[in-house]
Amino acid sequence: MLGVGELLIDLISTEPAPSLRDTVEFRRYQGGAPANLVLNVAKLGGRSALIAKIGIGAFGQYCKNELSRFGVLTDYLVMDHRTRTTMVFVARTKGTPDFEVARQGDAALRVEEVSDEAISRARLIHVSAFALSREPCRSAVQHAVREAKAAGKLVSLDPNYHPDIWPDLFEAKQVLGELYPLVDLTKPSMDDAERIFGPGRSPEEYARRFAAMGARIVVLTTGPGEALLCHEGLVTTFPTPRVRVADATGAGDAYWAGFIVAYLDGRPPEQCMQFARTVAEIKLRTVGPLPANVDRDEIYAALSTAGQAENTQSAV
Repeated sequence: MLGVGELLIDLISTEPAPSLRDTVEFRRYQGGAPANLVLNVAKLGGRSALIAKIGIGAFGQYCKNELSRFGVLTDYLVMDHRTRTTMVFVARTKGTPDFEVARQGDAALRVEEVSDEAISRARLIHVSAFALSREPCRSAVQHAVREAKAAGKLVSLDPNYHPDIWPDLFEAKQVLGELYPLVDLTKPSMDDAERIFGPGRSPEEYARRFAAMGARIVVLTTGPGEALLCHEGLVTTFPTPRVRVADATGAGDAYWAGFIVAYLDGRPPEQCMQFARTVAEIKLRTVGPLPANVDRDEIYAALSTAGQAENTQSAV
């Protein structure tokens, strides 16, 4: 799979804190939703690559090395001496993290820097609302999606809209509305849904709204409790991870990586949801990124065993 969009530095507080006002020390991680996704896919044994723009300095080198270290193809990264790598300061919390962005390089990606070869080699490309929030990166992402669909590829979209990143909600809804008819898979959170459509609706209604925009499969995560799968007109509820949370940052990216890996492995959407939950549980128990020693075959085997046990109990 191919990610197109932001690669950046996450500076995450070393101690839990309710907000950035209460943080003192930070630890450096490679971040960015598409970058996290391709990295997690590689850690799950999949093949992945990324198109993104970063600086040539120490932070840019660090990001590239982190991706390469876990097997992500970095041939299509654009390292530009005229910009600096974007940085995000994050408070480590059990819920939605508080953050501030010092944005530069990621938003500067241009159409001509999107590799046709990379798109041709991918089965699926993944993009985000973060990357769509500014030009020229917006046009680069839109171009990548159009080229991917013309080549018969799958398209995944993370609608991770936030007003601090994209203050013009009307523009955001217009851009997303134009893109969604080309989208096969999307994973909004309840936070995303409420920011885009307004609060006060049920999770099922939010899921159906994303489907009505054009997405073929919608996975809506509601935080602790449940996730909804909207597929072929049906909405099905699945339990989400219930574990002691060490770090919630990146849990959504881990969940979606699990779903996409299972989907590209040919698993039905319902089993993809179960696989995604297991991957997210592993991430939530870990401070920092998803561990590199996750064996997806073991997860499939465990899910198969659990399913057989359920069938046996039902038969009895």
